[in-house]
Amino acid sequence: MSIDTNLRLWDDRRLLAAVANRDGAAFSAFYRRHLAAVIAYLMRETGDPELSADLAAEVFAAVLLSAERYEPQGATALPWVVGIARNKLLMSWRRGRVEARARERLGLEPVQLDERSLERIEELAEAGDRPLEQMLAALPPLEREAVRLHVVDEIGYEQLAAELRCSQMVVRKRVSRGLARLRRQLTETGLA
Repeated sequence: MSIDTNLRLWDDRRLLAAVANRDGAAFSAFYRRHLAAVIAYLMRETGDPELSADLAAEVFAAVLLSAERYEPQGATALPWVVGIARNKLLMSWRRGRVEARARERLGLEPVQLDERSLERIEELAEAGDRPLEQMLAALPPLEREAVRLHVVDEIGYEQLAAELRCSQMVVRKRVSRGLARLRRQLTETGLA
C-alpha cells in the first residue's frame, strides 16, 4: 500500500494535523477529498466557474494557513471548509473582488484558466453535489434531517433542538451519527 493510499484512509483531523506540520502530501489528500464539494458550493452560489476557481484557491490557501487552529466538530472537516468558503464568498461580495490575502501570504500566483479547466470546474461542481445528495438521502430520516438542517442550512444546535423538539444532546448525536455514516460511505466509494 502506497503512502498516498494510506493518506486516503486518514480522517480529516489527522490530515489537518499533518497539514499544520507542513506535510504537503497530507494537504494534497485533504484538498482532493474536499475540492469537489467546495467547488459545488461556490458554483451554486456564484454560477461562475472562474470566480469559483479563484475563491476555491483562496479557500484552500486559508485551510493551509489555519490548519493548526482546526477544532474537530464531527467526523468530517467539510462543514469547517465550507464555512471558510462561505466567508471568502461573503468577503468577495462585500469588497467587490476576490480576496487574495491567504494566497499572497503563501506567495501563490493567480491561476490562469483555459477552456478545459473551466469545463473541469463544472464537472467537479456536478460531481461534488451528486454523490453527497444520494448518500444524504440514504441516511435514516432523523439523522438526515438533523445533518441537513445543521450542516447545509447552518442552524445551530440550540435552535435545532427546539425545532426538532428534543435535547441538544440528541441533536448532536444525530448529526454526529449522520456525518459518521456519510464519511464511511464516502470512504467506501473512494470519494474521500
